Amino acid sequence: MTTPARLPPGGRAQTSRQVLWSLAPSVYAPTLLEFAGLAALMPVIPLLALDLGFAAWQAAALTTVFGLTSFLGPIPAGRFISRVGARRALVSTGVLLVLSNLVAFVVLTPGVHGSPGLRHQLTFLGLLLVMAISTQVWQLGRQAYLGTALPPTMRARGMTMFGGVIRLGEVIGPLLGALVMALGSDTGVFILFAVTAAAGTVMIAIFLPPGESRPTPRRPRGERIPRSMARSRLDRAVLSRMAMVGLGIAPVMMARVNRPVIVPLLGASLGLDSVWISLVFGVCAALEILLVIPAGTLMDRYGRAAVAVPCALLMGAGFILLAILGTTLAGHGTTLAVVALLVPSLLIGLGNGMGAGIVMTLGIDVSPVHDRTRYLAWWNTMLGSGRLAAPLVVTAIALVAPIALAGAATGGLCLAGGIWLARTLPRVTPSGSTRKR
Repeated sequence: MTTPARLPPGGRAQTSRQVLWSLAPSVYAPTLLEFAGLAALMPVIPLLALDLGFAAWQAAALTTVFGLTSFLGPIPAGRFISRVGARRALVSTGVLLVLSNLVAFVVLTPGVHGSPGLRHQLTFLGLLLVMAISTQVWQLGRQAYLGTALPPTMRARGMTMFGGVIRLGEVIGPLLGALVMALGSDTGVFILFAVTAAAGTVMIAIFLPPGESRPTPRRPRGERIPRSMARSRLDRAVLSRMAMVGLGIAPVMMARVNRPVIVPLLGASLGLDSVWISLVFGVCAALEILLVIPAGTLMDRYGRAAVAVPCALLMGAGFILLAILGTTLAGHGTTLAVVALLVPSLLIGLGNGMGAGIVMTLGIDVSPVHDRTRYLAWWNTMLGSGRLAAPLVVTAIALVAPIALAGAATGGLCLAGGIWLARTLPRVTPSGSTRKR
């Protein structure tokens, strides 16, 4: 793994910029390209599923593929990266993604515009599985690499930048997808995703440092290394620390998953059309991107709690306010409906923007340097359970109560998580008093 750079005294700001720029061609630019392509395709998945003959409930269920892989995928992905090396793992999954999108375009276009059959549906399902698995390898591989390549004094800024380029890709992607579909057909987004994934994969193959291509040495077949008591104690200590931090940050992950579900449904119940709802999401996305750099600076200077706690509390307050206004202002005209949706969404966006990269940063903080990829896989699996459970909680509440109650429940969990993080993070992660130790 790459040795972390050390920032010389007096030249910290300039050197920090140099470190971030040095990581742009190997990490940040490929991430932007690949997630832009992914974000272009995601909104079209339910529509393509309907065109291919899936029922409405089946089209909705297809998105759970990503939740399942976020829970089941990190540990196998970590083993794959450790065995073949980071660069080889990232390049191979990138090539697989390019090929699968090209195949999907060739196979699915006649089905979308003609008579779809089982062959088209199975191809579509296979593409979703490849996308979900590749995303796990991309994210885990780059997270582990950044954890080593970034100096500890600017780790949060580097990880926040990583989260920021993902969000920027999620803004650019749908706009590019809309342009491609306006010029051609819905399946044109497969070509767009193939192009962006190919460009990102080429950049990784060229610019990722050679040291990252060396895999972990493989043991002879049949040879097993006995598990030492020290290793067992370390594993238990790491898991305990992960559980303590994860208990507080999991509600933030659940809120991020639930927001694209709760906000549009509450907007529809207020009588707003898709244009107004999309504008609200666009304004909030712009706010979140503006907060990426300040959030990372705050974390590095004042500790993780300085950002994680306000993130959880602001998102919690925003969801509760959304539930209250969505209930009290329903049926009072378009202007008040927009206010009822926009003001709480801005509060949620403010908290979410402050927390850009916080989950990945905390994962590195609680993971030992040695064998970090394996420990990060544990962390991602732990939080993947929250991603998987979040939509199930909303669905269960919506079956017996208004959707506003699901928003209130999400907000309550975030508030509880913020209180827990305020007590826990200063003891187990770098803080204002421990950052230089």
